Amino acid sequence: MHMATTNRRKNADLRAAYRAAKQHYAAIGVDTEHAIARALQVPISLHCWQADDVGGFEVREGAVDGGGILATGSHPGRARNGEEMRRDLETVMRLAPGVHRVNLHALYAETEGRAVPRDELRTQHFERWIAWARARKIGLDFNTTFFAHPLANDGLTLSHPDRSVREFWIRHAVACRRIATDMGKALRAPVILNHWLPDGRKDSPADRWSPRRRLVEALDRVLARHAGVDPRWCRDAVEGKLFGIGSEDYVVGSNEFYAAYALTRNVRLCLDMGHFHPTETIADKISALLQFHEGLLLHVSRPIRWDSDHVVIFNDDLRAVFQELVRGNALDRVALATDYFDASINRIAAYVIGARATRKALLAALLEPTAAIRQLEAEGRGAEKLAWMEEAKVGPLGAVWDELCRRARAPAGADWIAAVRDYEENVLLRRR
Repeated sequence: MHMATTNRRKNADLRAAYRAAKQHYAAIGVDTEHAIARALQVPISLHCWQADDVGGFEVREGAVDGGGILATGSHPGRARNGEEMRRDLETVMRLAPGVHRVNLHALYAETEGRAVPRDELRTQHFERWIAWARARKIGLDFNTTFFAHPLANDGLTLSHPDRSVREFWIRHAVACRRIATDMGKALRAPVILNHWLPDGRKDSPADRWSPRRRLVEALDRVLARHAGVDPRWCRDAVEGKLFGIGSEDYVVGSNEFYAAYALTRNVRLCLDMGHFHPTETIADKISALLQFHEGLLLHVSRPIRWDSDHVVIFNDDLRAVFQELVRGNALDRVALATDYFDASINRIAAYVIGARATRKALLAALLEPTAAIRQLEAEGRGAEKLAWMEEAKVGPLGAVWDELCRRARAPAGADWIAAVRDYEENVLLRRR
């Protein structure tokens, strides 16, 4: 009884705080009801690889290099199979409000303990994922896996000088396009298939031209018309990068390369927040690229000094990205997916922190008095514009966020932390 009374009082306090916040925002021309509804509707695709440190489920033949992928730490509770991973994802979706999708990599195929070459992957190896997503009424997204494989150990895949290696990876990518098509058809929701490859050189290549020429030719073959691939259900994206482990000096698929390629091939460009110079952010790039590209895929990540894929937090970089999307009325032109992996802390907590931060940044952008600020700028009242942009940073966002969580039946405030602690004690620690 005491607990029920406490909960009623807390809910009453949350509603009272929201009513005050609603009045505050209404006074500056912002409709909090619209902001909450819109923020809850935008899908965020949760990456599956935080649950197992980008390990995958495939049975591998031969030693493999990570291909620039590195999750540091050894916190207990890593998901060891699809059932454990799906249970983890269900827990995350209960604790993070809003519409979700789930983003898979090809190495999360479930092959009943058999070694299946990546160029022979088929939809049947993802049937459990499809059935699970259908039951939960969520969409799936997909990724080709061009790393952690013997034919990627020298740092080149689709740009490899050996034709037989290129052919293997082309077959893999085409197989993934067929799988993505089948996923989309089964779920009646288009699948974004992202292509990222680690191709590059650690130090000073003498020839930067030939690998890029080979990559263009290989990607063109991947994206050609193939039986079983339907662009209505499989929507391709290409993802660039500045540098990475093993490709510090030269990345074949740079952002400039893929920006031009995507535009000329009518596919999506993927911008990963961690794939640029450490002092460079993607917020300003959005309005530039969407003058020409029909849409973008954004990977929400957090680099520290290098592309380290730290857990996403509610920081200035994240807020700036969503401000640009809202100010440009571009939310419907961008697909959102999280992308980070940290094995040094509770993996479920990492998931929830990043997912909630992403949704919170979206809400914060929707609560900005954009029309009024733009009007001040148009009238040349720069000081007032800047002052209002500063005031908008410290409005009662927390009360509106708690109301959003309450309506989505997700924990408000820090209440989710206790649920993660219970999950760790009752599920994760028993995996050891």
